[in-house]
Amino acid sequence: MKRFFILAAVLTGVSCTISSAQEWQERIFMQYYVEPQGDTVFVDELKPAIVFPKIKKNTPDARKYYKLVYNFNKVYPYTDVAKKLIHEADSTIAAGHLNRIRKDKYITSIQNQLLADFTGVVKKMTISQGELLIRLVDREAGKTPYDIVKGYKSRAAAGFWQGVAKMFGENLKTPYDPKGADRMTEYLIEKWDDGQFDALYFSVFGEWPPKTEIPLKYR
Repeated sequence: MKRFFILAAVLTGVSCTISSAQEWQERIFMQYYVEPQGDTVFVDELKPAIVFPKIKKNTPDARKYYKLVYNFNKVYPYTDVAKKLIHEADSTIAAGHLNRIRKDKYITSIQNQLLADFTGVVKKMTISQGELLIRLVDREAGKTPYDIVKGYKSRAAAGFWQGVAKMFGENLKTPYDPKGADRMTEYLIEKWDDGQFDALYFSVFGEWPPKTEIPLKYR
């Protein structure tokens, strides 16, 4: 009998030593217990079903919320890319003790690579998606986009991009406000981190959210 269970473990890809039928049942099959009357009761753990209430679509607040949920699903995965790149850049600059010329060359090389990899993605974004991405980068990086540009490039470059942002009604100097203007975005982030965002998206659109593909080297 022991040989049978060892063979079954090998065939099913279980990398463990099976010493008894009881151990095999505990590791492979559904758990069970036997009641005093002799009945066998099987036991398993089911993940909770998360249900979000539907919101009426014909109100301004609902339309704004639906748009935010849709845009958030599109752009939030890119914030991890931004956070990792900023951390990598800060570490490289600090470790290398780069002078201004070498620092500029390093930042330019990163910028050129990002343009090559993400220009197509950014061009497809709507203005509202771009605005949301700016807010999310601020949250993840712990500094406003204006400060990021000023730190890596120059005050003049930061001022230029601040002017461009204002043309689209955005302010690169405004910090992310999780308890104020960005509280609904913060709510979506909490649901994302808790693994509940897909269910929330389904409750809004009646379908599972399409996944944003990030280039492998940025994951």
